[in-house]
Amino acid sequence: MTAATGIDLREIEQFIYREARFADEHDYDAWEALWTEDALYWVPVDGGGYDPERQVSIMYDNRRRIATRLQQLRTGKRYAQSPPSNLRRTTSNVELLEAVGDEVTVGANFVLYESKPRGIETWAGRVTYVLRRVDGELKMARKTVLLVNSAEAVPTMGFLI
Repeated sequence: MTAATGIDLREIEQFIYREARFADEHDYDAWEALWTEDALYWVPVDGGGYDPERQVSIMYDNRRRIATRLQQLRTGKRYAQSPPSNLRRTTSNVELLEAVGDEVTVGANFVLYESKPRGIETWAGRVTYVLRRVDGELKMARKTVLLVNSAEAVPTMGFLI
């Protein structure tokens, strides 16, 4: 347990596994409830060694854009996710990277399988979370997804929500 935050690694792991399950099972309401009001969700191109405010990213969403993206999915009319992909991911190598004030930074690896009528896509990468306790619950303030193949064309982004 980190003294600064009162959050232990087991609690962090359970949060990350739950976040993955909500995304995989298209539980958009539960997934959206995991975010803080000042959230940022970033999927950089080619490793992310740049300022996402000044250069193009695969995704760079603030809290309002996350909500808009989820609302589009809830309609069932988002072409890329009609029908919705079957998703299942494995998350591993969860490690506490830093604890400062009321936030912890955590890293984890993932492999995700996305099945659609056109075939199966395999995604892999590293996720960095910045987690914060809000009203007694862990929330995501930041999520950064570094895809192994981020320098290549991304044929679909449904798995990113």
